[in-house]
Amino acid sequence: MCLAVPMRVERVLADDLAVVEIGGVRKTVSLALVDGVAEGDYVIVHVGFALTRLNADEARKTLDLFAEIAQVAGTGSLEGP
Repeated sequence: MCLAVPMRVERVLADDLAVVEIGGVRKTVSLALVDGVAEGDYVIVHVGFALTRLNADEARKTLDLFAEIAQVAGTGSLEGP
């Protein structure tokens, strides 16, 4: 199963890279597929690439769904905006 996760952009770096964060986990990802990403934006991340930008409300709704699934499965939760 593949899972793309909304993550908040903490810092935009050189060479189309950014540091993103969710639930205390930080990763460096490629922004090569998405234009105009700024610090504070939310992006959908999959296998190290930001695939698209989304607003904070969209990110929150998606993360809430993930949290519901995790709660039902008994595996914990994800934090977000």
